[in-house]
Amino acid sequence: MQLNFNELQYVVGSPEVVEQMNNAKVLRPFDDEVIAFLNDLSAILRVNRDYSDVATFGFWCRKAALLKEKEKYDDVLERFGKGIVFHSTPSNVPVNFAFSFAAGLLAGNANIVRLPGKPFDQVTIICNAINELLADKHKNMVPYIVFVKFPPVKEITDTFSALCNVRVIWGGDMTVAELRQSKIPARTTEITFADRHSIAVVNADEFLAADNKDDIIQNFYNDTYFSDQNACTSPRIIFWIGDKKKEAKNEFWNRVHKLVNSKYTLAPVQSVGKLTAMYSVAANKDVKVEKSDDMFITRINVDSIDKDLMNYKYNSGFYFEKEIDSLNEIVNVCDVRCQTLTYFGVKEEDFRKFLEEARPVGIDRIVPMGKSMDFTLIWDGYDLIRQMSRRINII
Repeated sequence: MQLNFNELQYVVGSPEVVEQMNNAKVLRPFDDEVIAFLNDLSAILRVNRDYSDVATFGFWCRKAALLKEKEKYDDVLERFGKGIVFHSTPSNVPVNFAFSFAAGLLAGNANIVRLPGKPFDQVTIICNAINELLADKHKNMVPYIVFVKFPPVKEITDTFSALCNVRVIWGGDMTVAELRQSKIPARTTEITFADRHSIAVVNADEFLAADNKDDIIQNFYNDTYFSDQNACTSPRIIFWIGDKKKEAKNEFWNRVHKLVNSKYTLAPVQSVGKLTAMYSVAANKDVKVEKSDDMFITRINVDSIDKDLMNYKYNSGFYFEKEIDSLNEIVNVCDVRCQTLTYFGVKEEDFRKFLEEARPVGIDRIVPMGKSMDFTLIWDGYDLIRQMSRRINII
């Protein structure tokens, strides 16, 4: 099988390593050597002060955290990896590839990872650290790790798809449709992370009473502006509940604007895109656009939530807003495309009551504000360890 193409760059591993993968023994989930490798990778990455997302990944894959995750699985001794996982990762989230790779490795598999096409420093830092470990302390892990870069060339995607026992696709609906043109073996498992949107609920009264408003605003910034609102976990609609909504919104957004103005760079093309999206939704929906002196924050108040409202979403600080009296009012936007609900000042029992009464067909995660991008091994409703491993039944 051809493993060399002019457009294909091997960043970690080589064509020879890909060939070795077919003979590499599958591992049990949370294999000791895998945990040792990830823990050593953690030691290199979690001290990184230039990129918080690199440090976050490093902190996530330390040994203590992984052993805690292992405790959640009572059938590890009956499970093995499925073989080779081909990961196609998104181009606009720098460290997503690392979490996807780590999940595949923890499930017991060899991994071929297509890296983001954009030149992110975070990708280089993580790849250099992995190459360093594979060259010295963890040579036994070489047959399990290949990272590649290539443009959307079908022949290359065909090659890696034909090899894999699991294919993981991160991206929008169009990306999923495009990659599905490349056939996979009949028994290959496919996991897709397609177009999703996320929402936030803020209790106005609790926000006004909070002593740590700066921390709350920083958490909101991390959920949204840190990824240019491109992450599927970034809230697109902000729901306000409580009595003092107007007062809370004024203070909240003034504080957000101050932080964004000091930390965030908004390119002209982003401003034009936001204007275009704003005019589009205003022409087709009954909305009110909040006045602003600049384009850092675009706020669009909506009277009702239509199921197609998310067709008008945009990024770079583009928000729909709605005041509500009950959590049940958010159900229309909680369709199958709704992934994460972040919140501040809302009680757990209120969410449990909402889930019991409204029975939304969407929402896979409910997390505190600031935690939307925290990766877990259950993502988008998939248990990644169990999806990427097989259980052997002995009777």
